[in-house]
Amino acid sequence: MRNVLITGASRGIGLELARQLAERGDAVTVTCREPSAALTDLGVRSITGIDVTDDASVSGLADALSGQSLDVLIHNAGVLSRESLDDLDFDRIRRQFEINTLGPLRVIAALRGNLHSGSKVGIVTSRMGSIEDNSSGGMYGYRISKAGANMVGRSLAHDLADQGIAVALLHPGMVATDMTGGNGIPPADAARGLIARMDALTLDSSGGFEHAEGYALPW
Repeated sequence: MRNVLITGASRGIGLELARQLAERGDAVTVTCREPSAALTDLGVRSITGIDVTDDASVSGLADALSGQSLDVLIHNAGVLSRESLDDLDFDRIRRQFEINTLGPLRVIAALRGNLHSGSKVGIVTSRMGSIEDNSSGGMYGYRISKAGANMVGRSLAHDLADQGIAVALLHPGMVATDMTGGNGIPPADAARGLIARMDALTLDSSGGFEHAEGYALPW
């Protein structure tokens, strides 16, 4: 049994990650801003009111987890809005940067003391943050923020290696959640793939950018 923390788990991929990991016997703790009925029914430990953009909130999370060793930390909390060159809402872009880029850095740094040699960290990101893969433009805030998240994960992989902590950057695929308007594969399928990638993660593969289906993505 492993101790697992998942951020942003009230619905969608995060909820499915919590469900599948709990069902296989892991001790799962989740965070969210507000719990959903589905999360409450799941029966895992929930730490609510957590805002990954707020230093005090994340410090409170660290306090709540004081003394608890984490074998797996999956940062799933994220947001998407759709800005085009003709609709550059910079407030929305900043919000995505705060949540998608600084959020994982803030949380993982705050919980560094809970990790140990052999711990694994996963950041749920997107191939929309791949510079090489950008063949259509647009989606400015989401692309920028996820490119930043990819760099956060890559740097963490280097900085945590001496402590024996491996880091994965994970693209779940196009998943049918509220974020995508219900378009894509079922969240259960995406979560299954992400769990497989985390299970396979080692220090040798740390810092890689992978699809849930198991192949490397272009940077």
